[in-house]
Amino acid sequence: MVSAEFARTAVGIIGNITALILFLSPVYFRPTFVKIVKKGEVEQFSPIPYLATFVNCGIWVLYGLPLVHPHSLLVITINGSGFVIETIYLLLFLIYSDRKQRVKVRSSIVGSIAIVGNIMMYASPLSVMKLVITTKSVEYMPFFLSLFSLLNGISWTIYALIRFDPYIVIPNGLGSLLGITQLILYATFYKSTKRQLAERKASVEMGPNAGSIKKINVAHNEHP
Repeated sequence: MVSAEFARTAVGIIGNITALILFLSPVYFRPTFVKIVKKGEVEQFSPIPYLATFVNCGIWVLYGLPLVHPHSLLVITINGSGFVIETIYLLLFLIYSDRKQRVKVRSSIVGSIAIVGNIMMYASPLSVMKLVITTKSVEYMPFFLSLFSLLNGISWTIYALIRFDPYIVIPNGLGSLLGITQLILYATFYKSTKRQLAERKASVEMGPNAGSIKKINVAHNEHP
């Protein structure tokens, strides 16, 4: 019988092969970069697909590191290869673009990375939001952190809308929505949090024998 680990490795190898073909398709099956190099210009070709793949591969390489997610060598091999290949594609775009296009490509590269980092920053409270819903308590979700996260998101969203900048408006718009959600949760569970904290404080003040004393009193009252 085939072991699960063997099957996982086999499927991972197939995934490496298919992904490598995907990464190399702009050279072999749709010779985009052959045309760019021959003509010496990028014409109307867009760097966005290669930029998205570049960012995606970089993140998956980090995910596959032994310190992050052990036993993910095949994740690292293919995404590491993809990262290198997409880097070459983006360098070709930079080399064969005019000055205006070159600045645009650089902005796209840095802006896309910034979007990922910014979204991660704003999405970090999601685990705490889940805890709040589960426990019906906002004890571990600081109010001022949520408030200023919302105000920061709104400020930068407005800034990006005045002279439209998608790389700023996307993550900060999302951050504003998450900030609003956090404050709604805070308002929803504020009273239940106060009640839980009061009950916990009363329990501590009564001491560890509070339950035993209560049982004795109940038994005494029921005795004829």
